[in-house]
Amino acid sequence: MWKRHRKVPIPSATGPTSGMTPGGEKALRIAVVGDSLAAGYGVETHDQGFGGSLARDLNGLTGHTVAWHAVGQYGSTIRRVRHRLLPRLTGSYHIVVVVAGANDVLGGRQPQEWADDLTAVVSALSRDTTHVMVAGIPPFAELPCMPRILGRHLAKQAEALDRAAQRVCAGFDAVTWVDGQVLLPYRPEYFSPDGFHPSAAGYRRWSAAVAAEIPVPSVTGPR
Repeated sequence: MWKRHRKVPIPSATGPTSGMTPGGEKALRIAVVGDSLAAGYGVETHDQGFGGSLARDLNGLTGHTVAWHAVGQYGSTIRRVRHRLLPRLTGSYHIVVVVAGANDVLGGRQPQEWADDLTAVVSALSRDTTHVMVAGIPPFAELPCMPRILGRHLAKQAEALDRAAQRVCAGFDAVTWVDGQVLLPYRPEYFSPDGFHPSAAGYRRWSAAVAAEIPVPSVTGPR
């Protein structure tokens, strides 16, 4: 009910959903797949969103050209990622970041159901990806838009899904879960006007946190 009744207009990213940074001879192929955060809600272009920001971070860390691709849809759950969005990723990648969970929390998804779909997503990606990153759910209780009591309630549900995600990721050799708590402390400039989706500064902060967790030696060779 809270989500349906909030009417705060925010930008929906436009422009190319893929791009390439300058760099060295070896190119890293990366993708971001998931919900509205993968789709760049809160910024004007996908280049300002998570995909473009992560590409620039990895370019700075490795010196390699980084080819990035963003596949996202507003309101997506992990089940929609599994059945609708994964088929839109073509070819092989060095890194794929899965961004989902917030809508599963808002929808009251049970941890085992979430884990089953996440396992299927990670398993499918692992066949053609050197390393898979699974982003933890942002801390609901700390979001500027969130009523305090509701935020605490949703945070508990998010913690249950995050624990399930950690167990899933631990079962794969080349999969890393990144705790959403690394984004704290939040600052006002990290958010778009709705207080829920990131601003350009927020996407840069988030991509830097994820890039710092990527085992770079596993993605430097050709795929």
